[in-house]
Amino acid sequence: MHNTRLFLKKDLSCEERLMPKVRVGDVNIYYEIKGEGNPLVMIMGLAGNLDWWDPKMISEFSKHFKLILFDNRGAGRSDMGQKPFSIKLFADDTVGLMDALGISKANVLGFSMGGMIAQELVLNYPERVEKLVLCSTFCGARRGVLPPPQPVPLDDLAENPRKVMEFMAKTIFTEEFINNNPQAFEDMIQRMLKAPITKEAFIQQFYAIMQFDTHDRLPQIKVPTLIVHGKKDILLPVENATILASTIPNAKLIILEKSGHGLAEEIDKAIAAIIDFLRGG
Repeated sequence: MHNTRLFLKKDLSCEERLMPKVRVGDVNIYYEIKGEGNPLVMIMGLAGNLDWWDPKMISEFSKHFKLILFDNRGAGRSDMGQKPFSIKLFADDTVGLMDALGISKANVLGFSMGGMIAQELVLNYPERVEKLVLCSTFCGARRGVLPPPQPVPLDDLAENPRKVMEFMAKTIFTEEFINNNPQAFEDMIQRMLKAPITKEAFIQQFYAIMQFDTHDRLPQIKVPTLIVHGKKDILLPVENATILASTIPNAKLIILEKSGHGLAEEIDKAIAAIIDFLRGG
């Protein structure tokens, strides 16, 4: 039985004191609901939580959809639990959240690792997904394209989380965007610092990504699918979008020529394309 309740926490700002959480299996999952309309479940990526979503994207999407935003287990304000992390486990958590909120079927959008979770969700629970949007993601390391390794300064997470978040933000945005939009870069870092992930949870999430593989199952995806990827993505190169689009039946592919991993450089185009796809026939 899933029970929704509000957790009150001390030493938080007023707007953060009411903490909506729901029990899903062995963990409490933090979530927020914004807007009205058909439900759109939005799944965030590695180390991220619902604070990381682009504010403009949330604002525009909430005009058309009922947004279900949440922190994956081990990230943000959600519990870590005792189970070994896997992308399949994260997908099970997402469906458990949908169950607890009384959502039988929804559009599902996943970003980066969230796109991997979305793939596992639609493959294991196809009846729960209306339409699928995969942003800046891949089908797994076995058949996907990985960039050169970039060691993340995880040892600084506890003492100097800003250093780690600056490092991560620089992989999300292009250098040109950071130089031309210093305030947007700073705003992103501040959102990332609201509830930073622990070193242990980051490592477990990363390990889950490296074990993830959907390539041979992608032809089983039968729901309408949109793939959005930035051509200048340095975390998951754009070739991964082509692999997904050529393997998922009838998938639609949009490549944003000036965008990096986070799509911020052409966020208006990304938003418009996603809304058009989800609201289309």
